Amino acid sequence: MTAPQDDFRLTPEAVKVLAHPLRSRLLGALRRGGPATATTLANALSTNTGATSYHLRKLESVGLVADTGDGAGKQRLWRAATSSHSWERSELAHDEDAATALGWLERDYLRLFTTDFGHWLDVAEAWPADWQDATGQGDAWVTVNPEQLQALRRDIDAVLERYRDAEPAPDARRVHFWQAAFPLEPDDAPGAGAPEAGPDGADEEDRS
Repeated sequence: MTAPQDDFRLTPEAVKVLAHPLRSRLLGALRRGGPATATTLANALSTNTGATSYHLRKLESVGLVADTGDGAGKQRLWRAATSSHSWERSELAHDEDAATALGWLERDYLRLFTTDFGHWLDVAEAWPADWQDATGQGDAWVTVNPEQLQALRRDIDAVLERYRDAEPAPDARRVHFWQAAFPLEPDDAPGAGAPEAGPDGADEEDRS
Protein backbone atom coordinates (compact mmCIF):
# COMPACT_ATOMS: atom_id res chain seq x y z
CA MET A 1 0.00 0.00 0.00
CA THR A 2 1.60 3.31 -1.06
CA ALA A 3 1.93 6.20 1.36
CA PRO A 4 1.31 9.96 1.18
CA GLN A 5 3.64 12.37 2.99
CA ASP A 6 1.72 12.55 6.27
CA ASP A 7 1.48 8.81 6.77
CA PHE A 8 1.92 6.26 9.56
CA ARG A 9 3.39 2.88 8.57
CA LEU A 10 1.64 0.23 10.65
CA THR A 11 3.98 -1.91 12.72
CA PRO A 12 2.91 -5.38 13.90
CA GLU A 13 2.03 -3.94 17.31
CA ALA A 14 0.11 -1.01 15.81
CA VAL A 15 -2.03 -3.19 13.55
CA LYS A 16 -2.88 -5.45 16.49
CA VAL A 17 -4.02 -2.41 18.49
CA LEU A 18 -5.97 -0.86 15.60
CA ALA A 19 -7.82 -4.07 14.69
CA HIS A 20 -10.70 -3.38 17.06
CA PRO A 21 -14.16 -2.09 16.08
CA LEU A 22 -14.18 0.93 18.40
CA ARG A 23 -10.53 1.88 17.97
CA SER A 24 -10.83 1.88 14.19
CA ARG A 25 -13.92 4.11 14.44
CA LEU A 26 -12.25 6.45 16.94
CA LEU A 27 -9.27 7.02 14.67
CA GLY A 28 -11.57 7.60 11.71
CA ALA A 29 -13.68 10.08 13.69
CA LEU A 30 -10.62 12.10 14.70
CA ARG A 31 -9.38 12.21 11.12
CA ARG A 32 -12.76 13.29 9.79
CA GLY A 33 -13.83 15.69 12.50
CA GLY A 34 -10.59 16.96 14.03
CA PRO A 35 -9.58 17.05 17.70
CA ALA A 36 -12.16 15.91 20.24
CA THR A 37 -12.51 14.79 23.84
CA ALA A 38 -13.39 11.26 24.88
CA THR A 39 -16.83 12.50 25.93
CA THR A 40 -17.53 14.06 22.53
CA LEU A 41 -16.36 10.92 20.74
CA ALA A 42 -18.36 8.65 23.04
CA ASN A 43 -21.53 10.62 22.29
CA ALA A 44 -20.85 10.54 18.55
CA LEU A 45 -20.18 6.80 18.52
CA SER A 46 -22.87 5.79 21.02
CA THR A 47 -20.49 4.33 23.59
CA ASN A 48 -19.37 5.33 27.09
CA THR A 49 -16.64 7.76 28.04
CA GLY A 50 -14.65 5.27 30.13
CA ALA A 51 -14.30 2.75 27.31
CA THR A 52 -13.53 5.54 24.85
CA SER A 53 -10.73 6.92 27.06
CA TYR A 54 -9.23 3.44 27.45
CA HIS A 55 -9.17 2.76 23.72
CA LEU A 56 -7.77 6.22 22.94
CA ARG A 57 -4.87 5.49 25.30
CA LYS A 58 -4.27 2.18 23.49
CA LEU A 59 -4.14 4.05 20.17
CA GLU A 60 -1.80 6.61 21.75
CA SER A 61 0.54 3.82 22.90
CA VAL A 62 1.38 2.93 19.29
CA GLY A 63 1.48 6.49 17.93
CA LEU A 64 -1.84 6.61 16.08
CA VAL A 65 -3.41 9.38 18.20
CA ALA A 66 -1.95 12.07 20.45
CA ASP A 67 -3.01 14.38 23.26
CA THR A 68 -3.06 17.97 21.96
CA GLY A 69 -2.31 19.35 25.42
CA ASP A 70 -5.21 21.78 25.04
CA GLY A 71 -7.80 19.97 27.13
CA ALA A 72 -9.70 21.64 29.96
CA GLY A 73 -9.18 20.21 33.44
CA LYS A 74 -9.10 16.42 33.32
CA GLN A 75 -10.60 16.38 29.82
CA ARG A 76 -7.88 15.47 27.34
CA LEU A 77 -8.28 16.76 23.80
CA TRP A 78 -7.26 14.06 21.33
CA ARG A 79 -6.14 14.33 17.71
CA ALA A 80 -5.14 11.87 15.01
CA ALA A 81 -1.34 11.73 14.86
CA THR A 82 -1.29 11.58 11.03
CA SER A 83 -3.82 11.92 8.22
CA SER A 84 -3.45 8.31 7.04
CA HIS A 85 -1.77 4.98 7.66
CA SER A 86 -0.40 2.33 5.36
CA TRP A 87 1.06 -1.15 5.51
CA GLU A 88 2.98 -3.76 3.57
CA ARG A 89 1.69 -7.31 3.93
CA SER A 90 5.21 -8.70 3.70
CA GLU A 91 6.28 -6.65 6.75
CA LEU A 92 3.53 -8.23 8.88
CA ALA A 93 3.53 -11.80 7.55
CA HIS A 94 6.15 -13.04 10.05
CA ASP A 95 3.84 -12.18 12.98
CA GLU A 96 0.83 -14.51 12.90
CA ASP A 97 -1.23 -12.32 15.24
CA ALA A 98 -0.46 -9.20 13.20
CA ALA A 99 -1.35 -10.96 9.95
CA THR A 100 -4.67 -12.09 11.44
CA ALA A 101 -5.33 -8.56 12.72
CA LEU A 102 -4.59 -7.10 9.30
CA GLY A 103 -7.04 -9.51 7.68
CA TRP A 104 -9.75 -8.34 10.06
CA LEU A 105 -8.84 -4.67 9.53
CA GLU A 106 -8.96 -4.89 5.73
CA ARG A 107 -12.39 -6.53 5.82
CA ASP A 108 -13.59 -3.93 8.32
CA TYR A 109 -12.51 -1.17 5.93
CA LEU A 110 -14.34 -2.91 3.10
CA ARG A 111 -17.53 -2.93 5.19
CA LEU A 112 -17.03 0.73 6.09
CA PHE A 113 -16.42 1.85 2.52
CA THR A 114 -19.42 0.00 1.13
CA THR A 115 -21.64 1.28 3.95
CA ASP A 116 -20.55 4.88 3.37
CA PHE A 117 -21.05 4.63 -0.39
CA GLY A 118 -24.41 2.97 0.11
CA HIS A 119 -25.45 5.91 2.31
CA TRP A 120 -24.40 8.31 -0.44
CA LEU A 121 -26.59 6.43 -2.93
CA ASP A 122 -29.49 6.73 -0.49
CA VAL A 123 -29.25 10.53 -0.30
CA ALA A 124 -27.63 11.49 -3.63
CA GLU A 125 -30.88 12.78 -5.15
CA ALA A 126 -30.99 15.54 -2.52
CA TRP A 127 -27.73 16.98 -3.88
CA PRO A 128 -27.42 19.38 -6.86
CA ALA A 129 -27.16 17.80 -10.30
CA ASP A 130 -23.54 18.88 -10.78
CA TRP A 131 -22.52 16.97 -7.66
CA GLN A 132 -24.51 13.93 -8.69
CA ASP A 133 -22.81 13.98 -12.11
CA ALA A 134 -19.32 14.46 -10.65
CA THR A 135 -19.51 11.50 -8.26
CA GLY A 136 -19.73 7.85 -9.16
CA GLN A 137 -17.94 4.56 -9.35
CA GLY A 138 -16.06 2.63 -12.00
CA ASP A 139 -13.61 -0.16 -12.58
CA ALA A 140 -10.90 -1.03 -15.07
CA TRP A 141 -8.66 -3.97 -15.91
CA VAL A 142 -4.96 -3.68 -16.65
CA THR A 143 -2.31 -6.34 -17.26
CA VAL A 144 0.73 -5.56 -15.10
CA ASN A 145 3.40 -7.22 -13.01
CA PRO A 146 3.91 -6.35 -9.30
CA GLU A 147 6.43 -3.58 -10.03
CA GLN A 148 4.13 -1.97 -12.60
CA LEU A 149 1.18 -2.21 -10.22
CA GLN A 150 3.18 -0.45 -7.51
CA ALA A 151 4.09 2.26 -10.02
CA LEU A 152 0.46 2.63 -11.10
CA ARG A 153 -0.65 3.09 -7.50
CA ARG A 154 2.09 5.66 -6.92
CA ASP A 155 0.84 7.57 -9.97
CA ILE A 156 -2.72 7.58 -8.61
CA ASP A 157 -1.46 8.71 -5.19
CA ALA A 158 0.48 11.55 -6.83
CA VAL A 159 -2.69 12.83 -8.52
CA LEU A 160 -4.60 12.68 -5.23
CA GLU A 161 -1.73 14.44 -3.44
CA ARG A 162 -1.86 17.27 -5.98
CA TYR A 163 -5.53 17.87 -5.18
CA ARG A 164 -4.89 17.60 -1.43
CA ASP A 165 -2.23 20.30 -1.67
CA ALA A 166 -4.39 22.66 -3.77
CA GLU A 167 -6.31 25.56 -2.22
CA PRO A 168 -9.96 24.43 -1.88
CA ALA A 169 -12.55 26.25 -3.98
CA PRO A 170 -15.29 28.14 -2.08
CA ASP A 171 -17.85 25.44 -2.88
CA ALA A 172 -15.49 22.50 -2.25
CA ARG A 173 -16.48 19.52 -0.10
CA ARG A 174 -14.38 16.63 1.16
CA VAL A 175 -14.72 13.62 -1.13
CA HIS A 176 -13.78 10.02 -0.36
CA PHE A 177 -11.73 8.11 -2.92
CA TRP A 178 -11.37 4.38 -2.32
CA GLN A 179 -8.72 2.32 -4.11
CA ALA A 180 -8.69 -1.45 -4.44
CA ALA A 181 -6.25 -3.26 -6.70
CA PHE A 182 -6.15 -7.04 -6.83
CA PRO A 183 -5.65 -9.86 -9.37
CA LEU A 184 -8.67 -10.59 -11.56
CA GLU A 185 -8.13 -14.35 -11.07
CA PRO A 186 -7.20 -14.49 -7.35
CA ASP A 187 -7.36 -18.30 -7.22
CA ASP A 188 -4.63 -18.58 -9.87
CA ALA A 189 -1.59 -17.58 -7.79
CA PRO A 190 1.78 -17.62 -9.61
CA GLY A 191 3.52 -20.94 -8.99
CA ALA A 192 0.55 -22.51 -7.22
CA GLY A 193 0.22 -26.16 -8.11
CA ALA A 194 3.21 -26.14 -10.46
CA PRO A 195 4.84 -29.57 -10.79
CA GLU A 196 8.15 -29.96 -8.97
CA ALA A 197 11.18 -29.97 -11.25
CA GLY A 198 13.77 -32.73 -11.08
CA PRO A 199 17.53 -32.15 -10.88
CA ASP A 200 17.90 -31.89 -14.66
CA GLY A 201 14.92 -29.54 -15.02
CA ALA A 202 12.35 -32.18 -16.00
CA ASP A 203 9.02 -32.16 -14.18
CA GLU A 204 8.94 -34.93 -11.59
CA GLU A 205 5.59 -36.19 -12.89
CA ASP A 206 7.10 -36.59 -16.37
CA ARG A 207 10.11 -38.61 -15.27
CA SER A 208 10.21 -42.35 -15.96
